[in-house]
Amino acid sequence: MKNIKEFIKVKGITKYFGGSDKPTLEDINLTINEGEFIAILGPSGSGKSTLLRTITGLVESDYGEVVFDGKKVTGVNPYASIVFQTFALYPWLTVRENVELGLKAKGFPKDYTRRKAEELIRLIGLDGFEEAYPKELSGGMRQRVGFARALAVEPKLLCLDEPFSALDFLTAENLRTELVDLWQEKRMPIKSIIMITHGIEEAVLMADKIVMLSRNPAHIIAEIKIDLPHPRNRKSPEFEKIVDNVYKLLIKGKTENNEEKKLNKSVSSNKENGEKPIQIPNAHVGVMSGLLELIDDNGGKMDIYQLGGDLMMEIDDLLPNIEGISMLNFAEVKEGDIFITELGKEFVELDKDESKELFKKQLKDISTFRLIMNVLNNKRNHTMKEEFFKELFKQHFSYNEIEGMMDIIIDWGRYAELFTYDHDSEELYIPSF
Repeated sequence: MKNIKEFIKVKGITKYFGGSDKPTLEDINLTINEGEFIAILGPSGSGKSTLLRTITGLVESDYGEVVFDGKKVTGVNPYASIVFQTFALYPWLTVRENVELGLKAKGFPKDYTRRKAEELIRLIGLDGFEEAYPKELSGGMRQRVGFARALAVEPKLLCLDEPFSALDFLTAENLRTELVDLWQEKRMPIKSIIMITHGIEEAVLMADKIVMLSRNPAHIIAEIKIDLPHPRNRKSPEFEKIVDNVYKLLIKGKTENNEEKKLNKSVSSNKENGEKPIQIPNAHVGVMSGLLELIDDNGGKMDIYQLGGDLMMEIDDLLPNIEGISMLNFAEVKEGDIFITELGKEFVELDKDESKELFKKQLKDISTFRLIMNVLNNKRNHTMKEEFFKELFKQHFSYNEIEGMMDIIIDWGRYAELFTYDHDSEELYIPSF
């Protein structure tokens, strides 16, 4: 039996940002063994990158600790390298000079630095481009330079923060395949890889184990071992089954067990206890309407994995819209399938004006919109600055959440003609007729 050696131990990591009383990461516990390729998966804003930076020592946790190769991480880990989604190359340096940066910083001799850089440039398939500048390279070639630079210092841990997301599909697919080949053939002197991704198929295609995070705050909701041999076939029943199971787990954590949804129901049934706004997902009316029509046209039920594939939408884009139609009670999710409700079917079949009225009626059942309408109705001129609501929401949500959420609130409210918005004065108001 193969001897398994523990490499990284994450113990009770909790991290707060910006004075918020709600942590971004809460009590994260994770073990990564030597020789493992780990993918960390979760919705946008779930703290994936924060967790990665905590493991590498770039971010200091408020509670808990990270043990790396037997030693507690107390600062930036010199044995870890990160490849980011942006290429982060110095435009005034050549390919070779960009790759040499880390080696020079560590004080290696000039001859060794040059030889090592050229060796890595050949390894990642850029020989012949040593003296080219980043502006002369395609996106895929620039990201290869990023990989070579990260590998130059011979890290024990290679961290990938969505390194393929800025690339076109074919370039990304080629780089994924080449990276896995290098890892499988042990041509890179690293002990483990951690990859942050929002792509479920990407995680199943590359990793040995998927670690799934929830959001607000981040918890580990599942660890999924992937025992498929490489190279992996996306079309195989085994591959599709794992992807489908990951979808089900992620969807379950986001909809069926959504604490915000429960909170909304509780304040709806007991208004006298005071309103607490809930987070509005990044869902657009047009996309939600299209999803409902598609589900209705398919007998009122669709597999979410199939739905994402048909629409060519990544889970980060699909999930908020599923959350939106669920929040409006137009759809419900069970075991990885999405069903249109009677109310959703009515919304699809009504004419434009009647569907807007139904949308407005559903908005009034959401505590966030009730709060906004209470403010507007109690103002003599029925007008209030957008900034007022942003300040009001600060006690419930982070700054980044509020910025995106206000755009969606305005989008939904204007569509339903619940209120309107003046871009010049940045005010929400109820028009007088």
